Amino acid sequence: MAPKAIASPIPDAWYPTLSVLMLAIGLVVTASFFIYEATSSRKTRSLAKELVTGAVASVFLGFGSLFLLLASGVYV
Repeated sequence: MAPKAIASPIPDAWYPTLSVLMLAIGLVVTASFFIYEATSSRKTRSLAKELVTGAVASVFLGFGSLFLLLASGVYV
């Protein structure tokens, strides 16, 4: 029995669209994080909000970078 080839669960044609979409969302969330940090005082900041916003931005920017690399032919 021959081994089955590894295939991506997402079609290759979607990589550029996914990269632009996820990077755009990540940059918007990052911008909202910076705006929140600049406009809130030290006493009104929430650690939970900062951690959640940073995690969401990190996930979107990470997957956006991954799909950008895949779209440009760098298979990681």
